[in-house]
Amino acid sequence: MSASLESLARAAGAIAERAAAAILEVYESDFAVTQKDDRTPLTAADLAAHRLIVASLRELTPDLPVLSEESADVAWSERSRWSRYWLVDPLDGTREFVKRNGEFTVNIALIDAHRPVLGAVQKPVGGELAVAWDGGGAWFADSAGAKPRRVGTRRRGSPLIVAGSRSHGSEHEAHLLARLGPCAKLPLGSSLKFLRIAAAEADLYLRLGPTSEWDTAAGQCVLEQAGGAVLDFDGAPLRYNTRDSLLNPDFFAVGDRDADWSALLVKP
Repeated sequence: MSASLESLARAAGAIAERAAAAILEVYESDFAVTQKDDRTPLTAADLAAHRLIVASLRELTPDLPVLSEESADVAWSERSRWSRYWLVDPLDGTREFVKRNGEFTVNIALIDAHRPVLGAVQKPVGGELAVAWDGGGAWFADSAGAKPRRVGTRRRGSPLIVAGSRSHGSEHEAHLLARLGPCAKLPLGSSLKFLRIAAAEADLYLRLGPTSEWDTAAGQCVLEQAGGAVLDFDGAPLRYNTRDSLLNPDFFAVGDRDADWSALLVKP
């Protein structure tokens, strides 16, 4: 593939913006909601964004496979041979979309050797766009057409600002957070939690419970390129396409990767 990571990242950002426009057309209408086999919601916006992104990525890089949440039934016997591929969540935070609270995103990542080397995350409501690529840093545009600015994470503060899900949570999470001292909660949907840490507006995102690889890859790349990390409970970065299952292990995302997070490394 001859295109540079930077040019691919900028192209992925533009594709995410076009998908966001398709999502907003549905968002502003009287849309219907159905359920997939796993009982998660599905709307016309998910499908419109999926079709646009997959077609655009195949045109951009015909040699690379595309794995999207809405077309994830690729056999492991085939997927295990992929060394480089696109990983897409066309609409991350469908529950937030249905609630009409604006906290949903478009996620596009490029995976190379099991790690995300490019990430584009777009927030349709408001137009925020984050783009990052390996060695190139993380760049945010606060609204459509705005000039991108490079962002970086902050040193661990006190109290910790903890970005957390609006739709998920558990007693175990509360126990782990109690080990870290005073915390202030920042409830957010979708991959926006990674973005707020990358932009030095939060310190930690702790996730216990199922997520899929397309939920995290783009946000992980953005956060890592901003100076942070996304780690499992053995302290290793999340990796992708290493087994048949597309579910992530429990993980936590941090802005200050040099701080002592050892209190999180033994779950209750």
